[in-house]
Amino acid sequence: MASLSEEVLLVVKRVRQRKQDGTLYLMAERIAWGPEGKDRFTVSHLYADIRCQKISPDGKAKIQLQLVLHTGESTTFHFANESTALKDRDATKELLQQLLPKFKKKANKELEEKNRMLQEDPVLFQLYKDLVVSQVISAEEFWANRLSLNSVEHSLSNNNKQEVGISAAFLADIRPQTDGCNGLRYNLTTDIIESIFRTYPTVKQKYAENVPHNMTEKEFWTRFFQSHYFHRDRINTGLQDIFSECAKEDEKGLKSMVTQGVKNPMVDLLSLEDKTLDEGYGTATVPTTSNSSNKSLRENSNSAIIKRFNHHSAMVSKAYTPLDILTSLFVAFQVKLQEAIEYDDLQGDSGRKTISLNLKKSDRYSHGPIPLQSQHYSTSQDIINSISIIQHEMRSYKPRLTQVMSSSAASSAITALSPGGVLMQGGEIQMQYLFEIIIIMSENT
Repeated sequence: MASLSEEVLLVVKRVRQRKQDGTLYLMAERIAWGPEGKDRFTVSHLYADIRCQKISPDGKAKIQLQLVLHTGESTTFHFANESTALKDRDATKELLQQLLPKFKKKANKELEEKNRMLQEDPVLFQLYKDLVVSQVISAEEFWANRLSLNSVEHSLSNNNKQEVGISAAFLADIRPQTDGCNGLRYNLTTDIIESIFRTYPTVKQKYAENVPHNMTEKEFWTRFFQSHYFHRDRINTGLQDIFSECAKEDEKGLKSMVTQGVKNPMVDLLSLEDKTLDEGYGTATVPTTSNSSNKSLRENSNSAIIKRFNHHSAMVSKAYTPLDILTSLFVAFQVKLQEAIEYDDLQGDSGRKTISLNLKKSDRYSHGPIPLQSQHYSTSQDIINSISIIQHEMRSYKPRLTQVMSSSAASSAITALSPGGVLMQGGEIQMQYLFEIIIIMSENT
């Protein structure tokens, strides 16, 4: 059962799990279920391990709540109390909607911190493999003290870290389904609701003002998906639309951002027209009266869509921090801007790169190609015959050393080449003397 240090936030009795009655407990860090008559939990999940929750649609015989884990497994709870089943399920769902986002951020932050520590410290990574991978100790014991010591060192660096953005296609995960009565049913998770609140801050404000004292959460989201604020291309706004003021608040925020100024020449927050260069070219400038009403409706619809895009661009520009504007990013932006405003067809030929002709021997270029000289090529048989002749000459070779030079010429040459000799003093006279000795030696041979 729950330990003495755990805080129990909600207790729901008569909850079935796998056709067995029991009690559901929502505590500070986990959700648990225990069968009746036993003092232990058979089902226990940490909030950090839960990916999302799902509920059974209205009109079903069984009122159920399903928990989907990050591992892909799921656990289903059936609320069996007939009088308060729907109320108990909604209370459990609303409490989980508040708890799951908090623990999801905490789990992601801890996982990023662990990965960073292992990548920066090879000794710690080797120790992790020796202890945790080999199952000497558990991962919780390994990270028990290290995360607490390391969190203080990187607290200052994490404060300046930019928050992760939201995908532009986050609403595509809703996947509306027909309910069989000409209606649509949306499956909203805590992640999608949080993304809607971050994308549309005015919707979050309306949620806090109306839920739960003015309307239920289901009715609120039904009105949101039917509202003019969600369908920006609609021209007429309903009188009962609680989101009619949201567009006005966004427009006020857009005007305030425009007055402050956005240092981005690619973003024009004041332009609300779809300018097409070739539209209406060669026709009369005065529009006909029959198409004036249709054109005004189309322009109003286009202006509403462009306002939506401008508001999104303003929010993206507002999310920038001074640390993000680096020199390298600014240079890359200038290059991108230059590519967007310049056309290659309109540029002159002055900047065309040419290769200069570099002639090392101009006489060859002036007189043209020189004909090849006739050369004699030896065959392989000629080379073999030459080798055999050289081998025969070497076998019959007899040196005749006494007939090479006389003894007087040899002694004079040795004297001249000895230290202090004539040839060792340098100069043209000595070189001439050496040539004379060589000539004499050649004549004697």
